[in-house]
Amino acid sequence: MLLSITPEEAGIVQQAIAIIERGIKERDVLCDPTATRSYLRLQLAGLEHEVFGVIFLDNRNRVLDNQTLFRGTLDGATVYPREVAKECLYQNAAGVIFYHNHPSGVSEPSAADRSLTRRLVDALALFDIRVLDHLVVGDTTVSLAERGLI
Repeated sequence: MLLSITPEEAGIVQQAIAIIERGIKERDVLCDPTATRSYLRLQLAGLEHEVFGVIFLDNRNRVLDNQTLFRGTLDGATVYPREVAKECLYQNAAGVIFYHNHPSGVSEPSAADRSLTRRLVDALALFDIRVLDHLVVGDTTVSLAERGLI
């Protein structure tokens, strides 16, 4: 899903991302999942490659940091649970929200997405780190938690 926008529109998108990001960091991210989805859709729109990222949360679900941990190709990104756990411990995160994009625009989680989520939930449980959600961003945003997969 390649997005063709003018430089002026790109500036507007960047301003929107900054506003939403500031709002997310100023309050409990889970109080407004719509803002989180909007922020991620804006952030990932138009990417021609897959990325996998993590929003790190403290014990009150406030945002500590948001990082893209892995960059892939057109149809996949390799995610290493060891590296995810290492960064969670470094951030001293109590919880996380995972996200990745599907450049095709199809937001339906694949079997590999579901399997990876299960592996990450199991790995982070060893460190008492809660996985609150895994969002798949395409033309729409799908929550694996809302589907009962977490």
